[in-house]
Amino acid sequence: MLKAVFLDRDGVIDDLVFNVKTLSFEAPHLLKDLKIIPKAIEGMKTLQEKGFKLFIVSNQPDCAKGKADLKEINSIAADVKLKISEGGVKLDKAFYCFHHPEGIVPEYTLKCECRKPQPGFLLEAAQEFQIDLKSSWMVGDQDTDIECGQTAGCNTILIENKDSVDKRGKSKPTFS
Repeated sequence: MLKAVFLDRDGVIDDLVFNVKTLSFEAPHLLKDLKIIPKAIEGMKTLQEKGFKLFIVSNQPDCAKGKADLKEINSIAADVKLKISEGGVKLDKAFYCFHHPEGIVPEYTLKCECRKPQPGFLLEAAQEFQIDLKSSWMVGDQDTDIECGQTAGCNTILIENKDSVDKRGKSKPTFS
């Protein structure tokens, strides 16, 4: 069995972007707004050198909510993968949930098992890649990330990103 680190994307690998319409920090909606956090690439390199498989596990509900075009969201995801690769990191797989139970786009408006805090993607990765979840970690900047990792049986690390402070405080991560 292998060990892995599951990383949330926005607020952990790339910067959150202030949305003037919602007055909150969110995932980038446009490719031009994507900014990778340099220390994230360094950290991922170190984890890779220590033998961890690396995965992105990210909720991307902005298409479901009518805030962003799916094509643009997919372009951002592809650019994140490219920039990680250019930084010398091999990403094993990226899992993106486009659903939201309160969306306005019918095909993406549903309650699912892949949207964090549900552990669906971690369980899928464990099966597909022979991952030992007890030896693995979920890293995120929100309570939903920590709850997802804990439900799957992983250790958890909370990144205290200043722009997501309103989305944490209830979970008890292994480390913060």
